[in-house]
Amino acid sequence: MSTQPVLAFIGAGNMARAIIGGLLANQYPAERIWATEPDAEKLIDLADQGLHTSTDNLTAVTAADVVILAVKPQVLKTVACDLAPAVQTRQPLIMSVAAGISSTSLQQWLGGNCAVVRCMPNTPALVQTGASGLYATDNVSPDQRILAEQIMAATGISLWVDTESQLDAVTAVSGSGPAYYFMVMEAMIAAGEQLGLSPDVARQLTLQTALGAAKMANASEFDPAELRRRVTSPKGTTEQAIRCFSEDQLPAIFARGMQACHDRSEELARELGDD
Repeated sequence: MSTQPVLAFIGAGNMARAIIGGLLANQYPAERIWATEPDAEKLIDLADQGLHTSTDNLTAVTAADVVILAVKPQVLKTVACDLAPAVQTRQPLIMSVAAGISSTSLQQWLGGNCAVVRCMPNTPALVQTGASGLYATDNVSPDQRILAEQIMAATGISLWVDTESQLDAVTAVSGSGPAYYFMVMEAMIAAGEQLGLSPDVARQLTLQTALGAAKMANASEFDPAELRRRVTSPKGTTEQAIRCFSEDQLPAIFARGMQACHDRSEELARELGDD
């Protein structure tokens, strides 16, 4: 147990807690994890679980093999610059879950020559069913890549992208994707109510159907398009709904929305990485 790398979470918000929770559930030793937060009261429950906690970021970083930057993007520059001397001395693996901050900006703020992995997780990480996109700079060793993947896999699946710019596409697909599904659920619940179902029945049927469809797609050898065809009988009820969705250009609506998400991700990277 004592040979496990020491992890330091700089910031103990929802995403950090999701990763920590997944690690603990997978038997990662709590005594090998640090968590920092300016408000000491927000760290009490983590300390009760056996983690090292501190309101001082430097204390955690000087003990760490891996530093997970989980603060808001707007304050990351200040936090990173403050940590630069300790990072240069310790040379830990740096993992950032802050959206929109490029590895180039992180390198500059941390003093350069750092092993940086950028992570684009999503909110289902909170229930250990997340999907994370990962990008590693050239400084990251093969062993560090494995370690980064293992850390993020504690919250779901982790997939590598070849170029940093592809993280904008990850944002459009999985990073922001849960909100798309929530909106579809919202629309289905409302439509169910209009068709005469009670709000509770409409909600339960919608959520269970979403869960079931996702599990079927994940377990099937067929892609979603083929699964859709297999449950769409000619001249049947499902065909009528699919026809309406197609006539209203649902695929094009998703394409436009996800392109807008992608473009905004690029724009935020320019804004937040401004030195």
